[in-house]
Amino acid sequence: MNSPILPNSADVLLFDIGRVVLDIDFNKVVASWANHAGCEPGDLVSKFSPDEAWHRHERGEISDAMFFESLRASLGIGLTDAQFLEGWNAIFTGEMPGIAPLLAGAAQRLPLYAFSNTNPAHVAHFSLAYAGVLSHFREIFLSSSIGLRKPDAEAYDHVVKAIGVPASRILFFDDLAANIEGARARGLCAIHVTSMDDVARALTALEV
Repeated sequence: MNSPILPNSADVLLFDIGRVVLDIDFNKVVASWANHAGCEPGDLVSKFSPDEAWHRHERGEISDAMFFESLRASLGIGLTDAQFLEGWNAIFTGEMPGIAPLLAGAAQRLPLYAFSNTNPAHVAHFSLAYAGVLSHFREIFLSSSIGLRKPDAEAYDHVVKAIGVPASRILFFDDLAANIEGARARGLCAIHVTSMDDVARALTALEV
């Protein structure tokens, strides 16, 4: 549950990317892969899970090619790297409706940063495809670059230190409850985003 936000209670705003800034749909990923593999999407969904290879990919410990090789084994499909990449990047479906003007307005009052669990393939894709909306952020902290993932405590500590303000003065927005709990455990104020209304209400309460 989100706690009430007081006016002027934050010096920095920190945003997750997936389902906060950019909308994502994993169904489009498996649909693309299934089309290339000549099977049903449901066949792949039942075999897919965010396993250790996924986490290592997001920490930058293995390459895109190594991750795709792990998918060949776990999903039992013989796609090329290019076919895996096509489906992998299909996850991004556009900006979250209404987020661009909220970020533009907030950036006039406070510095904005982003913090995403992501991987090199997705970074290369969204950095170009969504450069406009992402330009509102002074810096984007990427798990695959810093070698740390949410909700690990060290990940939040790294970002807080890099931003250079006390954790208690950072307001963090994320769509996953585990990431919100992890942030609060490290002293950040955090808003669980279930819709853009959650972001809008928090910004209004801050008087941003």
